[in-house]
Amino acid sequence: MRAIGVFVLVLAVASPALAGPANSTIGAKKLEEDMVHSAGVGYPSVLYEWWNKGSGRLDWGLSGELVYGDWASFTTNDTLIRRTRFIKIGFGVSGILRWHLASKQRAKVTNDTAIVFKPGILLSGNTLDTFTFGIKPEVGVPFSIDVHERVTIVTGGFIPLTFYINSDIPNGITLPFLIRLGVEIDASDKVAPWFYFDLGPGINFVTGANSTSAAAFAWRLGAGTAFWGVLGRNRSKSDAASTGSEF
Repeated sequence: MRAIGVFVLVLAVASPALAGPANSTIGAKKLEEDMVHSAGVGYPSVLYEWWNKGSGRLDWGLSGELVYGDWASFTTNDTLIRRTRFIKIGFGVSGILRWHLASKQRAKVTNDTAIVFKPGILLSGNTLDTFTFGIKPEVGVPFSIDVHERVTIVTGGFIPLTFYINSDIPNGITLPFLIRLGVEIDASDKVAPWFYFDLGPGINFVTGANSTSAAAFAWRLGAGTAFWGVLGRNRSKSDAASTGSEF
């Protein structure tokens, strides 16, 4: 963590203009484009997100996931607890609401803060080949730091509280408290690759006759890219702008 802090400080001192990627999907910055797409892979899922620029401080979107692990985050190797939440294969759908709280521009660093609410459901099969239904009212407070004209560091806290309702095995609850370490890179005027690693303590509960609880480290990660101006309304705008510039 100390090395990361030194890296951020060096970039901040060396960078004359700190803009970072224009359209953040893992951090706190307000969207600039009307529509942004984001796709990635990691643990516990492959995901696709469709983002839209809302009015005022609000951005909103929809997310779809192909899930193949602990939907909330990896939390424990305890056999009983793992049986209640380890997803063999499943499909998750979530809504996305992001409210931009504040932006502070300084001489060398620009900071953005937001609140994210991502409620979702999961339909899946578990390792015992029975059915699992999941509910996850995730909430987060991302914090973005533009440390270079093409680089944004993302941190903040996330709580992907998750309820697992299982057939034939006990139900379960996962309550992780995760801190994010992420980065977004302005690769071109339409593409921004991203990476994040979330880590923190997690509390697990199993309900029913064999009720139990345990605490352990929790983690999840992902890597992918956001892109815009290639589909839908943004493409139409880009084509119109290109045509206009020819005259």
